[in-house]
Amino acid sequence: MGASRPPSGSGSPPPRHASSPCSDCSPTGPTWAATSSARSDVTDGPALARRLGTLDTVVLGLGAMIGAGIFVALAPAAAVAGTGLLIGLAIAAVVAGCNALSSAWLAARHPQSGGTYVYGRERLGPFWGHTAGWSFVVGKTASCAAMALTVGHYVWPAHATAVAVASVVALTAIGYAGVQKSALVTRVIVAVVLAVLALVVALIVGSGTPDAGRLTGDDPSLYGVLQAAGLLFFAFAGYARIATLGEEVRDPARTIPRAVMIALGITLVVYAVVAVAVLAELGSARLAAADAPLSEAIRAAGFGGLVPVVSAGAAIGALGALLALLLGVSRTTLAMARDRHLPHTLAAVHPRLGTPHRAEVAVGIVVALVTALVDVRVAIGFSSFGVLLYYAIANASAFTLGRRVIPVIGLIGCLALAVTLPLSSVLAGSAVVAVGMVTYAVRARQESA
Repeated sequence: MGASRPPSGSGSPPPRHASSPCSDCSPTGPTWAATSSARSDVTDGPALARRLGTLDTVVLGLGAMIGAGIFVALAPAAAVAGTGLLIGLAIAAVVAGCNALSSAWLAARHPQSGGTYVYGRERLGPFWGHTAGWSFVVGKTASCAAMALTVGHYVWPAHATAVAVASVVALTAIGYAGVQKSALVTRVIVAVVLAVLALVVALIVGSGTPDAGRLTGDDPSLYGVLQAAGLLFFAFAGYARIATLGEEVRDPARTIPRAVMIALGITLVVYAVVAVAVLAELGSARLAAADAPLSEAIRAAGFGGLVPVVSAGAAIGALGALLALLLGVSRTTLAMARDRHLPHTLAAVHPRLGTPHRAEVAVGIVVALVTALVDVRVAIGFSSFGVLLYYAIANASAFTLGRRVIPVIGLIGCLALAVTLPLSSVLAGSAVVAVGMVTYAVRARQESA
């Protein structure tokens, strides 16, 4: 794993690296047009003002993390681990924390947009950068499908797939037109999601129907707990957003790691409270069978009339996440196309709208097809596999910085959670990632000929 450059290495003219993929799909993160530096020692304008303190950074991190994942991820986790899903939730948070810290350290060393696509290329070699980028596209494409299906299951369960595909088409059109989620909209969505989660917990606790005995009784295996952790990892997506704020944070070396831990801690507490309440209300068997677990919990608590409120909150959170994901994946696709890791035709930018229109359409078509063909649980497992591999490469890259403990824990954690995911997710994910590796090898051989 040498440190050699890719054929279009980071010393290429700026247009080639003008939109390396973001380290997450946060809507407030840098876009392809706003971050066109090709190297960490090249800037195209004045430095960003360092205005963000710890509190501001934590709030932005929460905005990236707390979303619709918790509305769907509890059910598949309960199916494989029963009440052990609570242990799995804690494990997922620990792995996410290691990944976020490794990403923060790498971002400080390589302050350019691109996330692990850049870090892997610069620290481990071009093959690993390509593999990270490919895994990101694969994993986040499945995340898009999962978010779309979440909308369908909560809005119109009888026609969940049709609603999901329609959501993908509509948001692809919005992205094509150049519309993005603003920071204000992001905060509003987070506030709505938190309010709905608080409502769910309050109603369940106030109903008097939850039974603490439902929190125990299962005897989950280690394999089941790790599998649940891998599935619940999906609900923590977005935590690396904090690592992208290095140029805007006061004292980033101190603030970013602290903000990562605080934001993850708050998210873990919120998710744990929701998980305990829903599990105590439904029990592991009923939770495992639910397509819309929070709505099912409210109905079981005797508040069926408020199910539309919960459904609306889930839909708002999922649609916001879906738009951000589509934008992120399309811009990752654009960046990889510019580096010729994907067909170069996808690198086109619309002359009037200024958007990567071909990448937007291609991503939208693929996501719509995946959404039509798989269920939400398969999408979550497939997504987790790709994203865990992506962060495994991030941790391996951070290890080369001289950091040892956190990257090693993160690397082992990512690989352990990835290989213990449902077998179908592991096999399908491995096959798709292998295709990406083969395409890289073929392209490298052609260019060296």
